[in-house]
Amino acid sequence: MARRPKKDEPLPRLGDPAHGPHNMANLMDIYLAALEVRNYTTATIIGKHVHLSYFLDWATDRSMTKANEITKPILDRYARFLYVYRKKDGQPLSFRSQFGRLTIVRAFFSWACKTDHLLYNPASELELPKLGRRLPKHVLTPNEVERILCIPDLASTAGVRDRAILEVFYSTGIRRMELINLRRYDIDVERGTLLVRQGKGHRDRMVPIGARALQWIDKYLSDARPKLIVEPDDGVVFLTRDGDGFTPNRLTQLVRDHIDKADIGKRGSCHLFRHTMATALLEAGCDVRYIQEMLGHAKMETTQIYTQVSIRKLKEMHTAFHPGKLAKNNQVKAEEGADSFSS
Repeated sequence: MARRPKKDEPLPRLGDPAHGPHNMANLMDIYLAALEVRNYTTATIIGKHVHLSYFLDWATDRSMTKANEITKPILDRYARFLYVYRKKDGQPLSFRSQFGRLTIVRAFFSWACKTDHLLYNPASELELPKLGRRLPKHVLTPNEVERILCIPDLASTAGVRDRAILEVFYSTGIRRMELINLRRYDIDVERGTLLVRQGKGHRDRMVPIGARALQWIDKYLSDARPKLIVEPDDGVVFLTRDGDGFTPNRLTQLVRDHIDKADIGKRGSCHLFRHTMATALLEAGCDVRYIQEMLGHAKMETTQIYTQVSIRKLKEMHTAFHPGKLAKNNQVKAEEGADSFSS
């Protein structure tokens, strides 16, 4: 299977120009270059490169190297292959993973047809797996959040930094990469805002940040960050012990370790605080449109998933109107009856 290139690493070429422009690998290189010209994000292009590499490996193993050799039945065979494929741990690919791999293959052939590299699109009628709507597996309660926030050792430089990181995640709900890319000048203490530059989809947005999180950022910037800086200082807010910015995997592991140490019976990492922040705002009565702005969702449908996670209002309605509820006097009688029975 293809290796996922690192973010700052140039994409390896899929094909060899000597094999001609109709070679499928070369055509995939042209497609990825076209996405770069159209200002697609590096992360998006890397993801498409990896998924196209999966399909290219599968097709090459079956002696299919030219794009015009691919037909609808062949793509159906690839879809069946993904369904029966087993990873190294013996587990199948999730339907979401299958969906992602097929979607990118379909987008590639659609582009090849539109740009006249192919006479027809073999993927035009390719059926994708049906996806269910997934709810967040866990959402933290306020007490659980406080337990996690108390885990970092505040007597250490790393502990102050980690507490500030957790506070920012909880207060703003920003994504992992958005925190990694945060610069000092993106934080406006006077206005109580944080500027997310080039978030998902190259979209900038301004989000509010709470006073407590700002206090911890200030403590980190004054007491901890100067001990982590390695010149030249490029202004990245959160630094590792080596003076570098965090990688996504390193930040994920840091947050996960603190959650595990809190021993709350729930697992997760950076995104767990994003779910928690959104659900907390919704349960407090915040309009879902404002939550959409904070989270940076392009579509309202993405944000509305939290209306299913937050059941406070539904619970109130259930308690108020369900006929199975106990009235106060009936509850007292039921308790007295239980006491007399047990005596």
